[in-house]
Amino acid sequence: MRDVLRALRVLATAVVMLVPACVGLLVRGRDRGTPYLYRQVSRLLMVLGPAFIKAGQVLGTRRDVLPPALCAELEVLQDSVPPLDPARSRQLLDEIYGPHLPELLPDIDYKPIAGGSVACVYRATDRQGRQVALKVLRPEIRPVLEADLRIMLRASGLAARLPVLRGVPVTEVVGEMCSAVLAQLDFPREADNLVRLRHDLGAVRRVWVPAVYPELSGPACVAMEFIPDLDVRTAQGCPPALRRRFAESALGAIYHMLFVDGFVHCDLHPGNLYFTRGGEVVVLDAGFSVQLSPRLRRLFAEFFLNMAVGRGDRCAEIVVDSSTGVRPDADLPGFLTRMADLVVRSHGQPAREFSLIAFATEMFDLQRRHGVHAAPELIFPLLSLLVIEGTIRDLDPDIDFQETAKPVLNRGLFGARRSS
Repeated sequence: MRDVLRALRVLATAVVMLVPACVGLLVRGRDRGTPYLYRQVSRLLMVLGPAFIKAGQVLGTRRDVLPPALCAELEVLQDSVPPLDPARSRQLLDEIYGPHLPELLPDIDYKPIAGGSVACVYRATDRQGRQVALKVLRPEIRPVLEADLRIMLRASGLAARLPVLRGVPVTEVVGEMCSAVLAQLDFPREADNLVRLRHDLGAVRRVWVPAVYPELSGPACVAMEFIPDLDVRTAQGCPPALRRRFAESALGAIYHMLFVDGFVHCDLHPGNLYFTRGGEVVVLDAGFSVQLSPRLRRLFAEFFLNMAVGRGDRCAEIVVDSSTGVRPDADLPGFLTRMADLVVRSHGQPAREFSLIAFATEMFDLQRRHGVHAAPELIFPLLSLLVIEGTIRDLDPDIDFQETAKPVLNRGLFGARRSS
């Protein structure tokens, strides 16, 4: 009954906010009305709360099925949930650690140093004198998120029946999105992901993933090494040579995850990627990470290697080989021809002009128009590159994404290491 009432409230809010925008689309025309409609969709998700915000953030990466302009609106969704006050924070940590709290963590600042819709982060000192960052799950967030995600899944089943969405894998995309959101509530899994990333990225110079303290972690808390003085503005005040080093290290970390180990952090937005004045790249919050199968890791690496040398025909074949299937009316010859042309055109571009987002947007558009369904297992890792591209370009506008990938691709394809 509670889910039904919540669904009715969601429906009523959607009608109030979106119907005028849809009318405006008819009155103003597509060019003027569509941007306003997309902004209203983003505002609607903000109004509906944490589950819808998280869902929108994930859906904003799905340029393979959603219009790029809508994705741009969804990608900038921000959590607007106020942090917990110190009194509630103290109560929450008492509930998590029980009577052992003073012994385990003799010094805690109960004012959060960071926070979002899912968690708040606190600074503490443990009994060994180590500085600790405590990422703590917000109380009561799980049932709220789970209820709203159930509503989304049911709504996707109804939406999939609409003629306008025929051929679009609506329920599959929404199901994958729900899984990605729920994974961010699994703190033991996130702790394991951080341990894995710290091990894997230990092979990349100047990359720092905080150590996890298992004895202080649990179902509702991830305790990790506290890294001081993290500021999203640090790189802005650094000299050009250091900024280029940041770009090289950050891109090297992404490529190592994609092509060598196949275990990929898919959410490296500026809130999860920092730079230190000592020249290090810091990677945080690994809740949204995926493991590529050995086959798809190799296909992904082969695609980038062939793209880097301009072999368009092979790239087009790999996209089809890695797809989840094709529509009954799919135009495979047309897709193969146009995809090969896209790779050849991109290979001939100067490094400063090449855009991964533009390339991926055109590729996904080709897939949609020709009926080739992209594999979600490849979409999420690809989005890790799309998310970080703007940051890399700001640091070093002249960096060559394709050329920088070649040595890592060779290690991934021909080196001794293989993903298990």
